[in-house]
Amino acid sequence: MRDDFLPYGRQWIDEDDIQAVVNVLKSNYLTTGPAIKEFEDQLKSVTGAEYVVAISNGTAALHAACFAAGIGEGDEVITTPMTFAATSNAVLYCGGTPVFADIDPETYNIDPKDIRRKITNKTKAIIPVHYTGQPCDMDEIMKIAKEHNLIVIEDAAHALGAEYKGRKIGSIGDMTTFSFHPVKPITTGEGGAITTNNKEFYDKLMLFRSHGITRDQEMLLNDNAAWYYEQHFLGYNYRMTDIQAALGCSQLNKLEFFLQKRREYAKMYSEAFKDLEGVIIPKQLDDTLSGWHLYVLQLDTDKIRPDRRVIFDELSIHNIGVNVHYIPVYYHPYYQKLGYKKGLCPNAEKLYERIITLPLFPKMSEEDIMYVIKIVKELVDTYRVG
Repeated sequence: MRDDFLPYGRQWIDEDDIQAVVNVLKSNYLTTGPAIKEFEDQLKSVTGAEYVVAISNGTAALHAACFAAGIGEGDEVITTPMTFAATSNAVLYCGGTPVFADIDPETYNIDPKDIRRKITNKTKAIIPVHYTGQPCDMDEIMKIAKEHNLIVIEDAAHALGAEYKGRKIGSIGDMTTFSFHPVKPITTGEGGAITTNNKEFYDKLMLFRSHGITRDQEMLLNDNAAWYYEQHFLGYNYRMTDIQAALGCSQLNKLEFFLQKRREYAKMYSEAFKDLEGVIIPKQLDDTLSGWHLYVLQLDTDKIRPDRRVIFDELSIHNIGVNVHYIPVYYHPYYQKLGYKKGLCPNAEKLYERIITLPLFPKMSEEDIMYVIKIVKELVDTYRVG
């Protein structure tokens, strides 16, 4: 057994990152300065989007996008239950109602067929989540949205650098949100961003992250003196600092390297487990390139007798920091109090009972990967039926 603990995810910080932050600390701007625009410009290049708004965190990004989409009381928004609660919480922040569509049992992403079944005359938007970094079936989702005049907000917290049919995630839907939490594809400590090709959404997002206040001479309704500003609606203080943005710029310089490592390690896992009776490896859609934020292994409970908790605990004993992504959102007590019941999304619920997230991050070594593979194989062999 290894002596040190191997987490399921961890940031990569090097001297370039540290120096980038130090440079900002020595500058005149710690917030609302030039590093913000530099970071946004780099994200434009990475995503192919026309506009980028840096924001304080990934949840704020979702909240801002829901606001810009005009989601309010009486509006329904279709999303997946296999996500962190922030995705649907953002709908609630704006007064809307989350509606959960089931997942495709092979890709684990939201199923477009169930999206169609869940649409009503109250539906305002769709929030597909690129679960684990694997792009959703965006052609079909955009087709549905066009047919029903819906807004598409992609939750791409896992998917920076991922591609769908040659297009970068961040340039397809009406808006796309990203998270830069330490375990995400890049980190700014905490932080997020929204991308869009729609100028109207962009203008709303820019105001929303800063109290709804503007100094833009073209937007002012009254006095245009140099000191003057106006609040046009109730916004929030969701600004990112230049300290975070500088770290983000340095991290973006390493994004391709990070993605290469994640894809290399995911391939090692899949090659090792593809013929292992008792487990099911993640399936990738054709014509997509996953960001591989997570590697989720599914236990075949017809062939392995102990429940998932036994395997989970055994891996933890061997100092492997496994996790489960995710508890279906509507399982949470808060959502149960809102009236959501178990049984809404059978595929998601079945998957939840069987999945374990294995460690996957660029700072791992091949020896780390081989250790995880060795222990998983030993446990599966031990607990396999027959």
